[in-house]
Formats: sequence, structure tokens, C-alpha cells
Amino acid sequence: MQRIVFLDRDSLRANVRIPAFDHAWQDHAATAANDIVARLAGATVAITNKVPLRGETIARLPDLKMVAIAATGTDNVDLAACRERGIVVSNIRDYSLVSVPEHCFTLILALRRNLRAYAADVEAGKWETSSRFCLLDHPIGDLAGTRLGIVGYGALGRQVAGIARAFGMEVVATSRSPIADANVTQLPLDELLATSQVVSLHLPLTDHTRHMIGARELGLMQPGALLINTARGGLVDEAALANVLMEGRIAAGFDVLSEEPPGSNNSLLRLRLPHFLLTPHIAWASFGAMQTLADMLVDNIEAWQAGTPTNVV
Repeated sequence: MQRIVFLDRDSLRANVRIPAFDHAWQDHAATAANDIVARLAGATVAITNKVPLRGETIARLPDLKMVAIAATGTDNVDLAACRERGIVVSNIRDYSLVSVPEHCFTLILALRRNLRAYAADVEAGKWETSSRFCLLDHPIGDLAGTRLGIVGYGALGRQVAGIARAFGMEVVATSRSPIADANVTQLPLDELLATSQVVSLHLPLTDHTRHMIGARELGLMQPGALLINTARGGLVDEAALANVLMEGRIAAGFDVLSEEPPGSNNSLLRLRLPHFLLTPHIAWASFGAMQTLADMLVDNIEAWQAGTPTNVV
């Protein structure tokens, strides 16, 4: 009988069905680092969304045979240590192909049309004392006819591209692999940054991509351009971005930070600027996306139990 332990059940607001095999299941709302080993003692399957499973932790769990990640990102699990032990690691893929792109464009539209600044004006009573029927104190831009640069042209990047074309935007992208899409022009990163009015990041965080957008890259962007990050916070040098935002050169909409939950010393957390929007890692979290994730999570565990593991990383 498999013993399954979900280390951070409260990270998933969805119905998780019972796996169709003999098992014991235990949920923990959240798990602190010093409780991981005790809670996984005797477990054969560990489910984690963001609770880290490092090499030294895995070494103390002799019964562990599978790690089911309740997310796409795998940077919280020591994959090399798992492979060395023969532990199967599966993640969730393509579950938020609606939720993340919609959130991405929520940020884009809010920034392009200066919604934060105008909402603040209304709350401050400026409309009530206006000499005309509307306020025109902040610039408003259209998306039609502008260029969207997508950094990372995977499943999410392709979904974002489809929405962009519906808005009448030109789409360019940078990718490690050739892009087989006649509607998308593939460009080097520097050219994409220099020629796009909106840049959106859609790639995983690795040693290669960490801080791929730093002071030099931000300096290449056009004045007034938008930088959107619904991927991973570590892709961007946050201190460099804070400096550029305080200068007012570009605008940015972020759903992720390099440390989550963030520490009070994060350079982006305390910015109060009309051209910067920060949301608390919720792009993925529509009800539909979370239920799809929950279903795929159990699918992965059942496939492993049947001897045909899926979504192995």
C-alpha cells in the first residue's frame, strides 16, 4: 500500500479526487522546513507545490519512491538527488493555458491604459471637481499596431501570441528552438527588447535564465515600453528594475518575485508607482486552472502506480 503525503494542501483550492488504488493519504495545510522529514517518514509519495525537497532531505527519506509536484516549476526539488535514488518526479504541464495568458493581458491592458492612475484619481475626488466630462491626466495607449515580444515560445507563449494577434498586435519571439509559426518573427533577445512596445516573459528559471533581464537589457527597452513577468521572479534583476521604474523609463507588471513570500527588503515590494503593478503569484490560480491541476496531479500518481509514469522531469 502506498503512503501519500501532501505537504502544502492549502496551496491548491480544488477538489482532489481519491486515487484508484490502495493507499493511505495525509494532508498538511502547510509544512515548515524543519517538519518535512518527520511528515514524510514512511511516505512513498510526496506531493509538494512549493515546499522544498533538497538533497539532504531526500537522503533521509529511504521509503520515498515518487515526488508529485503540484505545479509546473521544479526548482524546489533536487532532481539530481531524485534521479540518483531512482525516485520518479512528475510535474503538471499546460494546466493554465487560459488563466496565465488572461492575467498577462490584464496587466498589459491596465498599464497601457493607465487604469491604476485613473482609479486613484477617482478615489481622490478629482473627477468630481473636473472642469470637463472626463479626466485626461495620464497617457492612454492602444495595443493595436504595437509589437509584442515574447521571451520563451512554449505553450504559454503561443497562447499569449494568439491573444495578441486578436488585439491587432505584431508578435515577435525569442526561443532556443526554431519557431514554426509563420505569424511570428523569431528575433535575438537584444533586438526583441529594443523593438517591442510590450515584452512578456514565459520561460522557466534555470541557471542559464537567472537574471537574464538585467540593467543592460532594461536599458535596451524603448521608453514607455511594458515589461510583463508572469513566469519566475528570478528571471529579472529586481534591483535593476526598481531603478529603471523609479526613473520612469518603462512600466512593468509582475505576478512573481525572486523570493515568495517576499521579504520586506525586496526592492520592488514597496514601490508605489502608477506604472508598476504587482500581484501575488495568482496568474495560475483561476478556479478552472486549479481544478485541472488537481486532476492532472492524481493522473500522474495513478500513472506512476500503474508503472507508466507521465510528465516525468
